[in-house]
Amino acid sequence: MTLTGRDLLGGPPPTLLPDEVAPRGLLEGGTPAAEVAATYPTHSAAWADLAFEAYTRGAVIESYAYARVGYHRGLDALRRNGWKGFGPVPWSHRPNQGFLRALYALGRAADAISETDEAARISTFLDESDPAARPALDGL
Repeated sequence: MTLTGRDLLGGPPPTLLPDEVAPRGLLEGGTPAAEVAATYPTHSAAWADLAFEAYTRGAVIESYAYARVGYHRGLDALRRNGWKGFGPVPWSHRPNQGFLRALYALGRAADAISETDEAARISTFLDESDPAARPALDGL
């Protein structure tokens, strides 16, 4: 499969989210994720950062809530960019990583609060989006 074409079985082309330069630059520059999320509430990476931060400090319910917002904002962005509810969302395309990180964080938090059905659905969704995402995220 290529990033621009259909896979060999005729599946949908990968969805490549546009780069959101301003919020990405703020996060990379050290602006707190909460401030970025408040200014750019559709930016999944800010919500994913908040979810990861909350999980690290043991605030699993807070992590779940932040991850759910990032996940839904990411779904909105994917749909705006041609995604039809299935198909590849490549980890290698950096603008996709905020959504995939939020998805991962949601699954991890769901598992931690014994939402096993949701955790399983999220795990499948992540692996179907891009099998390379989980190994990259497990190291974070």
